[in-house]
Amino acid sequence: MKIQNSSTPKVSKGLLGTSVITAIAASLCCITPVLALISGASGIASSYTWMESFRPYLIGITVLVLGFAWYQKLKPRTEEEIQCACEEDEKPSFWQSRKFLLIVTIFAVLMLAFPYYSPIFYPDNKKEVVIVDAADIQTIQLDIEGMTCDACDSHVAHAAQEVDGVIEAKADHKTGTAEVKFDKSKTSEEVIIQSIDNTSYKVVGKNKN
Repeated sequence: MKIQNSSTPKVSKGLLGTSVITAIAASLCCITPVLALISGASGIASSYTWMESFRPYLIGITVLVLGFAWYQKLKPRTEEEIQCACEEDEKPSFWQSRKFLLIVTIFAVLMLAFPYYSPIFYPDNKKEVVIVDAADIQTIQLDIEGMTCDACDSHVAHAAQEVDGVIEAKADHKTGTAEVKFDKSKTSEEVIIQSIDNTSYKVVGKNKN
């Protein structure tokens, strides 16, 4: 029996496809608001917030699949595998190479980490508001439904800050609230709430400070 050279173990494209899909799905609730901002379709911003509860499982699947793929790629070849007459001597294609697996891994890591760096995609739309009467300055705290990550916070704050007369706006998905400081002589609570509601995150309550 002819002894052939050790070839690089092949990794299923379906396996790598699964890791990419689960990595994207794990952060889809945060990717959607950014895509909504870029495309101008703000109404889809919170379409996938229901997936947030599945994020830990999707991350786990991604890690397991990629870990298995790397194990298959790096594990030592047995003597039987080396001597197998069916084994080909040909150089594996790019899609079966370590380089492609590395690209897939990097992409998956970037997708999984997306919630942590997504706010950089939001422009700083803070604007200087000329205050005529300090008595007109009002702050309201809004209860927001649908926020699950930093991208959601940025999207809600961005929507509020787009309203003329808003001085400052910040949101926090951990508390499910947004705080908006505005000049009531230039805008109103209703206009601010409508701007946030247009993102598909919903204002479900408010308190004045």
